[in-house]
Amino acid sequence: MDDKALVGKISVSSDSVSTLNSEDFVLVSRLGDDTPGSSINNGSDDEKTGLKIVGNGSEQQLQKELEDVLMDPSVADQILSGGGGGWGDQVGGGDHVSQPTTAVPPQSSSSECSPSTPIPDEDSVVFNKLTYLGCASVNAPRSEVEALCMMTVLRGQCQLPLDVTLSVPGVSEGTVRLLDPQTSTEIASYPIYKIMFCVRGHDGTPETDCFAFTESHYNAEIFRIHVFRCEIQEAVSRILYSFATAFRRSAKKTVLSGLAPPLTPDSDVFTFTVSLEIKEDDGKGTFSAVAKDKDKNSFKLRPGMDKKVFIYVQQTSNKELSIERCFGLLLSPGKNVKNSDMHLLDLESMGKSSDGKSYIITGSWNPNTPQFQAVNEETAKDTFIYMTTAVDLVITEVEEPVRFLLETRVRVCSPNERLFWPFSKRSYTETFYLKLRQMERKRNKDTLYEVLSLESELKRERKKTTASPNILQSASQGSMVPSPPEDDEEEDNDEPLLSGSGDVSKECAEKILETWGDLLSKWHLNLSVRPKQLPALVRSGVPEALRGEVWQLLAGCHNNDHQVEEYRTLITKESPQDSAITRDINRTFPAHDYFKDTGGDGQDSLYKICKAYSVYDEEIGYCQGQSFLAAVLLLHMPEEQAFSVLVKIMFDYGLRDLFKQNFEDLHCKFFQLERLMQEYIPDLYNHFLNVGLEAHMYASQWFLTLFTAKFPLYMVFHIIDLLLCEGISVIFNVALALLKTSREDLLATDFEGALKFFRVPVPKRYRSEENAKKLMELACSMKVLQSTLANSLGELD
Repeated sequence: MDDKALVGKISVSSDSVSTLNSEDFVLVSRLGDDTPGSSINNGSDDEKTGLKIVGNGSEQQLQKELEDVLMDPSVADQILSGGGGGWGDQVGGGDHVSQPTTAVPPQSSSSECSPSTPIPDEDSVVFNKLTYLGCASVNAPRSEVEALCMMTVLRGQCQLPLDVTLSVPGVSEGTVRLLDPQTSTEIASYPIYKIMFCVRGHDGTPETDCFAFTESHYNAEIFRIHVFRCEIQEAVSRILYSFATAFRRSAKKTVLSGLAPPLTPDSDVFTFTVSLEIKEDDGKGTFSAVAKDKDKNSFKLRPGMDKKVFIYVQQTSNKELSIERCFGLLLSPGKNVKNSDMHLLDLESMGKSSDGKSYIITGSWNPNTPQFQAVNEETAKDTFIYMTTAVDLVITEVEEPVRFLLETRVRVCSPNERLFWPFSKRSYTETFYLKLRQMERKRNKDTLYEVLSLESELKRERKKTTASPNILQSASQGSMVPSPPEDDEEEDNDEPLLSGSGDVSKECAEKILETWGDLLSKWHLNLSVRPKQLPALVRSGVPEALRGEVWQLLAGCHNNDHQVEEYRTLITKESPQDSAITRDINRTFPAHDYFKDTGGDGQDSLYKICKAYSVYDEEIGYCQGQSFLAAVLLLHMPEEQAFSVLVKIMFDYGLRDLFKQNFEDLHCKFFQLERLMQEYIPDLYNHFLNVGLEAHMYASQWFLTLFTAKFPLYMVFHIIDLLLCEGISVIFNVALALLKTSREDLLATDFEGALKFFRVPVPKRYRSEENAKKLMELACSMKVLQSTLANSLGELD
């Protein structure tokens, strides 16, 4: 498929453009759902929405136009019939377009049907006599201007148009489908919740018979636009009306026969997880997630900054309930607040997430209003205050609204305090248990439940701490279950340390942060030259709060916009190593919260980075061990930047050379390590000779993963500090330091004992931050390695 340069720009009035903006189903008007006129009803009580339909000067004019089309039987007979859908392929960035080079658009990643599968029965409207013109990437999926540009280009350049039949579902839970007009078999399909925006061509232009929609692709920040031409021009308005209906309507739950079986005592509890994320205006036109103190579990806010609140609601147990809409997002300083003390935020959007698993509510928060004064004034250092957030939801099957309430800690920082990329989870999550009772169902009516109780996990824990005096007394006498042991008390069993183990605190002495702050300020004035004092500071370890920024600067990724765009294209391509990558993802950092959940955000980002690199570097592809390094980078920066730093380490720091030509360079590294042992630890070198232990038997993982696979994170992060500052030779420093500090233990082992010692006790020894610091000090103190390394290479030649 050839990429075509984007040709020209159109500059015309938008008055004649009709658009539909789903905002993941519902774009809420500023007036709110309860305000008359805030939604288009179309005469149906159950079709409440804030979706805006803009066209030909006013909503009313477009509505009338749609109604005229529906009332014209001569038009309706030609364009309407029975069901099916799908679309095309993905290419580079928003400055390129593509044309389909095959007769069949590739199947969507979300489709469950093969291209030859007849479409399943569903409530849908089918449009005949359409031509698919192709698709392209877009940067702004809800931009009319960009959508119209792409429509013009694809209509003008399409060489292989494809006749299709389009099926648009009648409800938001449905699927848009493309059908072969001759055989009625499905070509491709996509859930309606992934469609974000619909647009029609301008009246009086060649595109007046065209329409298009944009969708989110592969659950990523990749957006595509698909363009269609209608043989019958009047069909365009009818198609937009059908999309509006799908965005608006939620399927009614029906019982196939008789009454629904009653809930058992164990099945009347529905579990939800509710997460809160806060974003602040970064002064650059975007909102960035605020830092979250992992130790104190509190959000770090800046005074006076406009904010957005994001609530994520996900049901995790029992029969799935359907969230219809949110009618209130509220916030108040303090905890245990009264309902009258809660203040409504302006709703911006609501609806399903791109993967369909969560319901997301977004609201804007102006902190300068008087009612929020308490969470807009700087708090003393190391102190925090409470804040309460609530969301009121209408659940289709539940008789009354449900309120989920979150109490969180916040600290309002000084405007001059330097806040950095947050590495811990940036959201606060609480589990809720909603107990329902099925009501008596009237004939031909849907099943309804009444709320018996709603309790959070936090409240359940509080109940345990307010137990009866007898229980408290027995606890004080030591009869309760003992607390789990601390890290340094963990039993020395034969189980190796799980990768991703160990917490790394972001706390740092104020003087050290000030020193680094001054250095970074100077460095940003000339990023091409490293400050002279930088190596000495790095040897002491980069403060955890600064690592994301410093690592990107050390790697030279401060100007990587091109690679970011390239990454977004790479993740859409197929990788020949996909099965190996998928297999390794679940085994990478299982001890870390961010990566332990199958299908979670951490594993998803890790998969995409590994996949993108395997496509980017065809010679090396994906090699086992890369995922650990990628995971370390993901803990400190967004995935696009993590990919850029990974590429730098592989190419500029020479890590990829270890995987080339049957690992020749890797074996060279093993030979160099043994020469170093011979010079600096001769007795251990001779002992290994006597028991037959060679470097490749214990050091392969050290070099191929840069120690990231098995060692605690505090030590791992410090090693990456040194690597990015001084180069890959620091791996020898660390390896030699490990051997020297373990010398006495290793001298007392045989072949099997030494291998076990490297696998289990050595990594566990450095769970202690003090031990890890001493090891890194020893590694940094070794000054004579370069000449020895050069001499060993001479021996190989």
